[in-house]
Amino acid sequence: MTLHYPELAERVRSQRDLQPGMYGGIDLTATPYRFTVDPDVKSSLPRWVAERGPLLEDDATVELMRTATMLGDVVADPYAALLDTYGTKRLIQLLTQACREGVDAVPDAPDELRAFIAAMEVRPDWLDMELVEEGARSSRVSAAFLAPFLTRGAFLATFINTYAALPMALTGALSDKRAARRVTETTSFFAVTTLPGALDRHGIGFETTAHVRLMHSVVRFNALHRSAKWDQDVYGVPVPQVDQMPAGMINIYILAAGAVREGRTEWTPRERAIHEFVRYRCFLMGLPEDLLPSDPEGIVRVFHARAATLRYDFDDAICGELVRSTLAAYLRPGHTWHDKVADRVEKAWSKTFFTRSFGRGEHLGVRLDRLDKALVAATTPYVLGRFALMARATVQGSPVQRAADAYTLRVLRKALATYGVDEAMTEAHGHISG
Repeated sequence: MTLHYPELAERVRSQRDLQPGMYGGIDLTATPYRFTVDPDVKSSLPRWVAERGPLLEDDATVELMRTATMLGDVVADPYAALLDTYGTKRLIQLLTQACREGVDAVPDAPDELRAFIAAMEVRPDWLDMELVEEGARSSRVSAAFLAPFLTRGAFLATFINTYAALPMALTGALSDKRAARRVTETTSFFAVTTLPGALDRHGIGFETTAHVRLMHSVVRFNALHRSAKWDQDVYGVPVPQVDQMPAGMINIYILAAGAVREGRTEWTPRERAIHEFVRYRCFLMGLPEDLLPSDPEGIVRVFHARAATLRYDFDDAICGELVRSTLAAYLRPGHTWHDKVADRVEKAWSKTFFTRSFGRGEHLGVRLDRLDKALVAATTPYVLGRFALMARATVQGSPVQRAADAYTLRVLRKALATYGVDEAMTEAHGHISG
């Protein structure tokens, strides 16, 4: 029985009516096996992170997690369900044109595309775009100077639970080549959204976010209709919103956890801006506002509750292969000695970040060796020192802020070019200026 989130529950139920071809065979009121509130069943919440008991006793939060576990994307899914009619390439082309020129510019635009774009054009009542831009500016520093060394490690975190990792395995992402593309796409997505004006209606981040939503919906469609491995009673809805929340909000969770440790209930001005930016980006990605709390304690609570209600399982054939292929993937654009050294250093940093964030990772296929430790030790002054210096230089009111912002933007655009993002797009499309 729904007591605390009736509107969210109605959104879940509406999926059957909006897209019966995709959800007609799923009991959206059932609780899948992956979801557990049994205190005797091991969950994905490590004991050293938080106590599970108080989270399970919070009826409202448990209901939120259970409901969001069965929620896909009520506007992107119907558009993705046109796959058999249009094909993936054509769906992407129509979506790209609608993002850049407006949906009315798309000849015979399907109603599903119109609904998709209209939902993304909604401006929530809480939105402050000036604050979003300030948050993007602050986030740009970590995207330029820190993320290139850590994103692979954060990406590995999405593979340490069988129930959450299976959709990725079904896409064929177990090969090194596909894994490299996945990591690069993820890194470039988060970086692109921090560019000036990126989340404006015609910004490059708005368009990229729409593409990410479509790809998630295509994965749902394929999992439900083209894979014999998808057991709805066990897994529920593929790529549910509750699984997208950690990836979308990991950076603000880190800030929120720091605030809670310090006993703070409010954001600092800088944290508030970053929160607004991240919250709006997640809103554009389709996350329900119930999963996007406005305060530090709320952010920490939903993060921990998701893990506390996700049954633990590590299937080496799924999770282990995803971890190994991701670690083995070569991400650099060339094969010069510089590229090869940079790739090895980045792997060392990613493995270190993963093990420090999720504990010792030997049983998960992530093992730090002596070379990893030596490379991180040798490059720490450069990686963390440069990041700290630029973070301080770009603070509002700094005498070198304008120069530091311009340098950060140049570094970020150069990084995006190595990810394969068209440099002309990052400089011209979406009113981006340096």
